[in-house]
Amino acid sequence: MSILFVEYPKCSTCKKAKKWLDEHQVAYEDRHIVEQNPTKAELKDWHARSGLPLKRFFNTSGMKYRELELKDKLPGMSEEEQYELLASDGMLVKRPLLVGEDFAIPGFKEAEWIKRTV
Repeated sequence: MSILFVEYPKCSTCKKAKKWLDEHQVAYEDRHIVEQNPTKAELKDWHARSGLPLKRFFNTSGMKYRELELKDKLPGMSEEEQYELLASDGMLVKRPLLVGEDFAIPGFKEAEWIKRTV
């Protein structure tokens, strides 16, 4: 099974998650979220795999999210507009993001990761 680990290397949660993957000997492909921002098609696919609300894919604690005042704007946006926005800037995407054949998990939630990888 191929696992994609989408991260921002300077992010402390991403560092913790990467260490966790290494300690649990989980094989993964590493991807820098800013250098290789997820495409709209990838985001749609990952959102479908996750079973989560699209809002969970936004980095709600990020500066860019606050700068753009997305807390107030997102509820009035269509899913298509939200995908466009996420695909426009990797810093808007929740990270780390763990993607497997039949799942996508935004954020580091150890219990979820254990279910899917160990």
